[in-house]
Amino acid sequence: MSSPHETPSSPAAPPPVRDREDIDPRGKKRDRSWPPAPEPLPVPVIDNHCHLDFADGDEQLSVHDHVARAAAVGIDAQITIGSDLEAVRWTAALLASPQCPPSLRGGVAVHPNEAALHARGRDHEGRELIGLAAAIDEVSELLRGPGMVVVGETGLDWFRTSRQDEQARTAQIEAFRAHIALAKELDLPLQIHDRDAHRDVLEVLEADGAPERTVLHCFSGDAEFARECVDRGWFLSFAGTVTFKNAADLRGALAEVGLGQVMVETDAPFLTPVPYRGRPNSSYLIPHTMATIAEVTGTDLEQACRTIRATTQDVYRWPEVVAA
Repeated sequence: MSSPHETPSSPAAPPPVRDREDIDPRGKKRDRSWPPAPEPLPVPVIDNHCHLDFADGDEQLSVHDHVARAAAVGIDAQITIGSDLEAVRWTAALLASPQCPPSLRGGVAVHPNEAALHARGRDHEGRELIGLAAAIDEVSELLRGPGMVVVGETGLDWFRTSRQDEQARTAQIEAFRAHIALAKELDLPLQIHDRDAHRDVLEVLEADGAPERTVLHCFSGDAEFARECVDRGWFLSFAGTVTFKNAADLRGALAEVGLGQVMVETDAPFLTPVPYRGRPNSSYLIPHTMATIAEVTGTDLEQACRTIRATTQDVYRWPEVVAA
């Protein structure tokens, strides 16, 4: 593997554009210290979904720091996702920069919750936003730039945006359909955000026809839904949630489908795997998630890494020069 091991003295990439919140969803102040590095994986894998536009932790890490820490434990490539217009522009600028680590790739989209805001014309702080059609047009243009390997994340979210809000629901569905069409037009994979919306996601994909390479990012369904997705040829990406104590149904889904159409991700800086749940997350913590994936599927860790790596390279058509 010829991936770079960047150091803090490497040329600077664009700094993150936002900070992860200091209070966790349960209303408690988070421990912002970085977890220790785990033992390296026996075979490298690719983190197919993280958000390097976010800053977190008591020590500010640069893009090059994240890449170096990941490479040191066997995560030798990453896909960073921009899911609102500020992050979309940041991702495109990073990938176009001569300072971008060669192991990085990216993807952009209008996140479903952002789609609802663009339809409303204002964000949560009341600032004016461009319309949804204009936002998707910008995503479409930037997806044609260097280093873009996926359309996403797009989909439906009935957790943060009420399904009963007709304007928001319509905007999410319209945005989802537009991104499906973009993935087909550009012959790129589609990464789907699905939160409390399994049946509706399935209905839209069935109606419009899913792209050939469709990925359920941070898969959150049960065994039945996992089987429905895999039987349709889609791919499931598991994050640190699969390690959570209350995630028995998620582990059951993974056990049901096995490793054939499975990938691994962090969704960093969120969803830090056990035993560091709630602390800052980065690609270097994937070995904890991989250990759980191997255990649940009854697979040797080395073979699990080889299988997931091969699937990830195939889905994203990863060049051998970057991930060998």
